[in-house]
Amino acid sequence: MAKKPKKQQSAGTPATVALTAAGVDFTIHAYHHDPAHPSYGEEAAEAMGVPPDRVFKTLLADVDGSLVVGVVPVAGSLDLKALAAAVGGKRAAMAEPALAERTTGYVRGGISPLGQRKRLRTVLDDSAGVHATICVSAGRRGLEVELAPADLAKLTEAVLAPIGRD
Repeated sequence: MAKKPKKQQSAGTPATVALTAAGVDFTIHAYHHDPAHPSYGEEAAEAMGVPPDRVFKTLLADVDGSLVVGVVPVAGSLDLKALAAAVGGKRAAMAEPALAERTTGYVRGGISPLGQRKRLRTVLDDSAGVHATICVSAGRRGLEVELAPADLAKLTEAVLAPIGRD
């Protein structure tokens, strides 16, 4: 019996594959990642020449025993109390990095809100709405995807709420 040919792996990441499959307009921005840089998000903003309020980081938190994704500008931080309130929860704490990596299928510094292994409730900071496009991780360090905030919200089924703080 002849062996079945192996399926070709896509050259993209799960995030870019999801965007392509959804027919969403997006732009990829690749840059050289410096492991010594103290902030993945700020490094991305600097490398792309994009204001930090247009580059968003993807963070995972445990809200009342369930993982929730928070997407906030890299220039600020995640307000855990606001994140919990946005999903009807009471308490939130940052997820352990190893758990975040296992659950999403991405490495820290490259976690994308798109194409995650397991679909999680997602909250996008409402400041995203003031921009025509924002940038989020495309699924690996040194790779960002630029897209309309409405497209990101639709694909992740995100709730928009004020979860970021300066």
